[in-house]
Amino acid sequence: MPELATLAPMVVLLLIIGAATGVIAGLLGVGGGIVLVPAFFYLFTTLGFGGSQLMQVCIGTSAATIVVTSARSVMAHNKKGAVDWDLLRVWALWLVVGSIAGVVVASVLHTRALQAVFGVLAMLAGLYMAFGRSDWRLGAAMPGQPLRAVQASLLAFFSTLMGIGGGTFGVPLMSLYGMPIHRAVATASGFGILISVPSLIGFLLLDVPDAPPFSIGAVNLPAFAIIIPMTLLTTPYGVRLAHAMDPKPLKRAFAIFITLVAANMLRKVLGL
Repeated sequence: MPELATLAPMVVLLLIIGAATGVIAGLLGVGGGIVLVPAFFYLFTTLGFGGSQLMQVCIGTSAATIVVTSARSVMAHNKKGAVDWDLLRVWALWLVVGSIAGVVVASVLHTRALQAVFGVLAMLAGLYMAFGRSDWRLGAAMPGQPLRAVQASLLAFFSTLMGIGGGTFGVPLMSLYGMPIHRAVATASGFGILISVPSLIGFLLLDVPDAPPFSIGAVNLPAFAIIIPMTLLTTPYGVRLAHAMDPKPLKRAFAIFITLVAANMLRKVLGL
């Protein structure tokens, strides 16, 4: 078992990460996974755990936290009447389909491959957050079929491979079709539930022989137990901030952070 001198600072770090993740989930609609996955990877490798499926544990544990965080976030946003339930209804099936496909693919990939996927997609997300313009448009309204099915399925598929809730890609996508940012953030929190619930079930059933102790499938229970109370406490504060301030300056700072995290993940993949 890891020594207390190693575990204690990691528990403190996870409490801090959990608090920040909750605020980010409510404020930016990103579900928190884009922060949690690299944090979990750092945690487990620091404690001496590795293996060919370590990233699956990071992604699966992140999915478990997103189920709770997204549910809390969507309820808080709904009280303000900001959630587009019609959009969630017509996207729901395709988000679930994409999520299931993501679990199937993630289950057969090596940790290094999933690190590369996370690094590349997080880099693209960070660059878009940093340099994307509010007047960019793909259309005047969200598309119908068959483009709707393709977009929703791919959004869920790549979100599942990264262990994120869908807001990282969903908010920019909805904004590109002219949806107001606050409504996009609120609706993206609903994406998180539709993506993370089926992916969580899949990761719980995944066989990971070298998973860290106290894991069920690819979900580590201690990490979930430490993170989730903090996100439950702080997500509503993020929602309040989202409706009370212009999040643009914070988004740019967060974009820089995510870009650096992605670059570090890619550096490890390349063995630099």
